[in-house]
Amino acid sequence: PGQTLSYGEIAPLLGLGRRFRSLGRADMTELLRVLPMSVQDLVDEWFEHETIKAAVASGGIRDIQQEPRSGGTSFVLLHHLVGAPPGSIRARGWWRDGTHAFSATAEALARKAGVAIRPGAQVDRILVKDDAVTGVALANGDEINAPLVISTTDPVRTLLRMVDPVWLDPEFLHAVRQIKLRGCTAFVIYALDGLPVVTGLPDPKAALASMVTLTPTTEALERGYDAAKYGRISEHPHIEFTVPSLRWPRLAPEGKHVLVSRVQYAPYRLAGDATWDAARSSSLADCVTSVLGRAMPKFADHVVDQAVLTPVDLEQKLGLTEGAATQGEITLDQILFMRPVAGWGRYAMPVGGLYLGGAGTHPGPGIIGGPGWLAARRALKG
Repeated sequence: PGQTLSYGEIAPLLGLGRRFRSLGRADMTELLRVLPMSVQDLVDEWFEHETIKAAVASGGIRDIQQEPRSGGTSFVLLHHLVGAPPGSIRARGWWRDGTHAFSATAEALARKAGVAIRPGAQVDRILVKDDAVTGVALANGDEINAPLVISTTDPVRTLLRMVDPVWLDPEFLHAVRQIKLRGCTAFVIYALDGLPVVTGLPDPKAALASMVTLTPTTEALERGYDAAKYGRISEHPHIEFTVPSLRWPRLAPEGKHVLVSRVQYAPYRLAGDATWDAARSSSLADCVTSVLGRAMPKFADHVVDQAVLTPVDLEQKLGLTEGAATQGEITLDQILFMRPVAGWGRYAMPVGGLYLGGAGTHPGPGIIGGPGWLAARRALKG
């Protein structure tokens, strides 16, 4: 308050990094103008063709329960473009050795440094004494003593379920309880006995190995969101899919393939007494199969098996509170230095020795390893 900042000083405060510190006044002004915009307004400025608009705009509503006309969805789009090749649309780099490459490399380096790893061990509580962590208690009753704990689970799970609330200020607890998670993405995964034929593509392999979006207009994105507003599963969902076995053949037997579809909107919380039961999961899968069949005739004939992961499944099987892979929607009130909550954006929590290093902290989801790396640097400084 009352302080005058140059444009070069604004960038590091926003967490934008060294690259942006050299931005001129006009560039920074444009950046700050775009961030609060709706992605609908942004694509209307830059594109004319409706299908191109929809393909780009869908990046602005990824994993958040917002519509393309919601303010701040331009930031969501730009966030997911960090690290993308220049000129690309909705593109990110691929791991040459598969989706496990990052975690496998991190594990190998950690073991080389003498780190002990317990796969499958579930942390039940974070132990605290005299306002400082003393270790963790596992679900099997084991206790591990440690003066420093970095949690990469979401802030809500870490601070409201693992830490005894007696050690946290009521106002801080209230702020954590207000974090918007609102998982709204489901996955339907198919095992296929062959590669489906795609209408209009003589050689579909290049396209199917990337991300394919099946929503042709921004108006259709808007209609998909309408049901979620009222706690219903979308009757006309926004679906994106990829065939990762084209890029990593070892994911399936020779000649077979795996297709993974992302489905919005499938809200974690349903209206009234409705719950995510087997019938609703099956209905969602049928809907997705039908939509895929419009783009790929006889798609259903290739399906050998399928699995549905609803937001509830993501919570129960993967520990994602409310099924939110974002660990907190990346809305304007939950980004940058306000992530996870205002005043606590530097990874260290009120309990001494406790740090957060998951997607619920800056820079958020999609920047693989970014939050953990920054949290580790902060923890090393003490």
